[in-house]
Amino acid sequence: MILITGAAGYIGSHTALKFLEKNNDIVVFDNLENGHIETVETLKTLGDVYFIKGDLKNKSDIDKVFKQYKIDTVLHFAAYALVEESVKNPKKYYQNNVVGTLNLLNTMIENNVKKIVFSSTCATYGEPKYLPIDENHTQNPVNPYGQTKLTVEKILKDYDRAYNLKSIILRYFNVAGCDEKIRIGEWHNPETHLIPNILKSTVQDDYVFNIYGTDYDTPDGTCIRDYVNVNDLAEAHFLAYKYLEQNNVSDIFNLGTENGQSVKEIFEACQKVLNKKIPVKLRERRDGDPAKLYANSEKAKTILKWNPAHTIEDSIKTAYEWEKNFKA
Repeated sequence: MILITGAAGYIGSHTALKFLEKNNDIVVFDNLENGHIETVETLKTLGDVYFIKGDLKNKSDIDKVFKQYKIDTVLHFAAYALVEESVKNPKKYYQNNVVGTLNLLNTMIENNVKKIVFSSTCATYGEPKYLPIDENHTQNPVNPYGQTKLTVEKILKDYDRAYNLKSIILRYFNVAGCDEKIRIGEWHNPETHLIPNILKSTVQDDYVFNIYGTDYDTPDGTCIRDYVNVNDLAEAHFLAYKYLEQNNVSDIFNLGTENGQSVKEIFEACQKVLNKKIPVKLRERRDGDPAKLYANSEKAKTILKWNPAHTIEDSIKTAYEWEKNFKA
């Protein structure tokens, strides 16, 4: 049986949905602080889902899961992920993202579970030294969120050497879009991702989208990022799981489209897909936003046989349908 931590959240729930569609039984472990019970209830209608409400910071909570179910592999999504909040409250992030993960890993070892797919981030790289960023790029995070993910990556390497715990580390770039059947979607509070923030002004009369910084060293002055569709990301997790099952080796993969797009380009794409004029204000740039970030994902394509299939227009369409339904 597969344990998915944080499966009531955005990426975790879409990955859980992918595993259900592949006829896998899953155990969902989530404290519902940022995830949603409604998402879990939707997943339950789509396959064999066993839900445990618990917190990784309480080792006894995760102990109960391994006593109750025979877990073979873990997919670990449960983490705080707001960069600005991590700067203001690093204690919260280290306690949850690092200590919570240690509780999980230690419980896995105690129960002889030796395979994990870990949700990491391009934030571990920090300011890019070159582009596109490959897996060998130096890692120098510029915020506590990135530091917590890098810390866990280092722990996983040590646990592999000492305890033979094998891990696949997946470093995401920017994630976008929703389930194509609009059964689940992106549901954050506060919402920090670009596309849903652009779309909010189409469903909220008083909402105006802000572009932070128009003077970056890019063709149109706005930041360039790599936007990967959440369904493609979910597929990558399934492929990583299968690779780990078949080969029992640890490895690290970037997950991105290898195609950087600017904030203005995404904004214009939203207007074009929706055929609507969207209100916008230009603001001063924020601290800590690199001008350009996009991936070299050749390794995932070659080894995992991962082929991202969705366009940015696909991501915008599903995100818009979710926003409309969510606000209805």
